[in-house]
Amino acid sequence: MSTNSFIANIEESLKYHWDYPALSDYKAEPKYYSAVAKQIARIHIFFEECNIKKGDKIALCGRNSANWAISFFAIISYGAVAVPILHEFKPESIHHLVNHSEAKLLFVGDVVWEGLDEKQMGDLYAIILMPDFSLVSCASHSCRKAYQKIDQRFQKKYPKGFRRENVKYERENIDDLAIINYTSGTTSLSKGVMLSYKALNSNLMFAKEVLPEMSAGMNIISMLPMAHMYGMSFEIIFEFMIGMHIHFLTRVPSPKIVAEAFESVKPDLIIAVPLIIEKIYKSKIKPMLDKTLIKILLNTPIIDNVIKHKILSSLNDAFGGRFYEIIIGGAAINQEVEAFFKKIGLRYTIGYGMTECAPIITYADWKTHKLNSCGRITPRMEIKIDSEDSETIVGEILVKGDNVMMGYYKNQEATRDVLSEDGWLRTGDLGLMDKEGNLFIKGRSKNMILGASGQNIYPEEIEDKLNSMEYVMESIVLEQEGKIVALVYLNQDMLDSEGIDIIKSKSIMKQIKEDVNKELPSYCQISYLYLQEEEFEKTPKRSIKRYLYTAINQNKKPIS
Repeated sequence: MSTNSFIANIEESLKYHWDYPALSDYKAEPKYYSAVAKQIARIHIFFEECNIKKGDKIALCGRNSANWAISFFAIISYGAVAVPILHEFKPESIHHLVNHSEAKLLFVGDVVWEGLDEKQMGDLYAIILMPDFSLVSCASHSCRKAYQKIDQRFQKKYPKGFRRENVKYERENIDDLAIINYTSGTTSLSKGVMLSYKALNSNLMFAKEVLPEMSAGMNIISMLPMAHMYGMSFEIIFEFMIGMHIHFLTRVPSPKIVAEAFESVKPDLIIAVPLIIEKIYKSKIKPMLDKTLIKILLNTPIIDNVIKHKILSSLNDAFGGRFYEIIIGGAAINQEVEAFFKKIGLRYTIGYGMTECAPIITYADWKTHKLNSCGRITPRMEIKIDSEDSETIVGEILVKGDNVMMGYYKNQEATRDVLSEDGWLRTGDLGLMDKEGNLFIKGRSKNMILGASGQNIYPEEIEDKLNSMEYVMESIVLEQEGKIVALVYLNQDMLDSEGIDIIKSKSIMKQIKEDVNKELPSYCQISYLYLQEEEFEKTPKRSIKRYLYTAINQNKKPIS
């Protein structure tokens, strides 16, 4: 297949995998590559009749689904710019992003559409409902007329029926804009990351290079939001280009639904965020490991290998049993969880990336992955640590290469803040790099706390230790009046199962603080713990929205 054109890859995959299953909604019949190609052809006719030009923006907003993927590939293969918007955003945010991107069409999910007001998006030519590709709003007479004539035009253009040889798309300029991906829906925070075809193609080439085990006819489950580059690049684009069968959950990936999907689909590759993996560990494995007998057996030669093998076997079965590896990304994984997975030999690895790199920066195969690292720099990219000694002195991670964005859409000031004239991107992440080039993330530069004597304190490292404590589900570490404090959300299921009330939970919190401070240097000891009564608000990638918790509510009283 071609490597020098992203659109050529779409065309060749549709032709080559014509008779393979391509896309399935949860428990629904699959759409074959031939059917996908036909639907793309119909959408292209609509674009032409609506006078959509190359480079025009077209927005998508809805839950992951087969038709979401079809809409996306139709936009990209036409030469238009795709603007994926998270369906979890509030209606006013969606209105804002559609308008800010100057989108001319909007493909929308049915649930999202119920909350939108087309009058707030006055520049749109038309709005198409993704579940059935029906026209639900149209401000342009020519677009309405075009929609009514799609069948007639299609039959005229393909009188002998739509065939494999009819799949032919005009090639792109590799440096042209392909996607605008917004990092937030909030008006003041939203930055539209401009990604070129070159960046998309470089990520695709990377996946093909490092995952030669994947091939046509294999299966993957799409759990991550397609409007995020992590899910889009490595659950959708790569798999579609090599002829895999993509199964969309089309609903919130609850533990029950995910477990059911793993069992029925038996995916050949698993792309995940840490929260999914950590929940499986905390709910299924940790309680067993805390039993006295198991602790003794795990420290008994020969028997410990039998126990570890049984745990590994049950974990592999829980993930469907057929996967080559589990790739974890999007946030840091708890070190206790990772150490255990490494100890038992689970086929996992951890990558690092960001939207601004479409998204991949570092990766290593599970066989060569080094504990606590997130791999080595990927092909067509360079990396350096902005410090005097990258092995011992933490510095900001800088990257350069084909994956790096073109800039932020209509925001030159924000672009200048992170992108140098010679192409180096300041990631905002802090890290170290060993002699072999393995990257170790220490935290976000904006989260770093400067200690009283000038020490650098990384909240993420303290949170990792807190989250390893019994009863702790998740936490956030902050600086307050020169002291280190933490908000802690306890594992409600554990508290309920053991009949622990609020009085006892305060006692638990005091013990947590005492235990975690034993593991911390004196300069970053926690002074106070505050009980977080509700689960922290999350992004769609299931990482905590830290900006909502920059200070402790004055009405909150410390427990310890």
